[in-house]
Amino acid sequence: MKRSVPKKRRPLIIILIIVFLILAALTVDSNVRLVTTEYEIYSDKLPESFDGLRVVQLSDLHGDKYGRDNSKLYEAVIAAKPDIIALTGDLFDEYTDPDYAVTTCRELLKIAPVYYVSGNHEWAKNPRDTFSNMREVCVNVLRNDYVILEQDGESIVLAGVDDPNGPYDMISREDFVSEIRSETDDYILMLCHRNSEFDTWVDLNVDLVLSGHAHGGIIRLPGIGGLLIHRDDFRSKRVEGTFTKGDTTMVVSRGAGGNGFIPRFYNNPEIVVVVLRSN
Repeated sequence: MKRSVPKKRRPLIIILIIVFLILAALTVDSNVRLVTTEYEIYSDKLPESFDGLRVVQLSDLHGDKYGRDNSKLYEAVIAAKPDIIALTGDLFDEYTDPDYAVTTCRELLKIAPVYYVSGNHEWAKNPRDTFSNMREVCVNVLRNDYVILEQDGESIVLAGVDDPNGPYDMISREDFVSEIRSETDDYILMLCHRNSEFDTWVDLNVDLVLSGHAHGGIIRLPGIGGLLIHRDDFRSKRVEGTFTKGDTTMVVSRGAGGNGFIPRFYNNPEIVVVVLRSN
């Protein structure tokens, strides 16, 4: 004898099914649809010739692809019209195809010059061969190093640091900035994977920092923000967006890849566009 669902329960069951379908659709969308977020960052220290410089930031890809041969990623970067592309760590990890980094960078280089710093996951395996291969295709791999960008007789510093998971004997952040300041007092754009280093860069008067690492908190809720955050971010909650303290601004990307275990929710993979503005 078949047992039917009581009529009083049917509306509740229908509602639950609808809610489940909405959550499932939102979860899928949150993991497959790239979004682009644009910020304008103002500074009276930025030379006028660099006003309007467009920096596309890609962070925490973790070897992920969007579309066939990553075509959707490249299309989104092209649409952002970058002057330079900044890769702020975790481009690849211990599970990534060894050729991914070079293949991805080779395509990005067709769009704009590429500057890269390591994240924590690259160091799960010895990444030095990959770094070397990236340099061979003309990626600027910044390992506690910097370059001077020049335009119309004016200049800024583009610098980048290894992740703390890198070599134990790397130069300290303080000594690195002192090294830069011994050569120039120009505006500094720093690439640094970990958002938790914000206060260090504030103390060192670095003008602008591009970071990632936090994946936006992975699971986000409206009005609450990221739920799954690193211990270092628990108090600050600096897991996505822009943060300013003193003369220092940090841009934290939500990242363009997954974390491998927990799906993103209400937190689409993100391409960041930073437009520099001179006051």
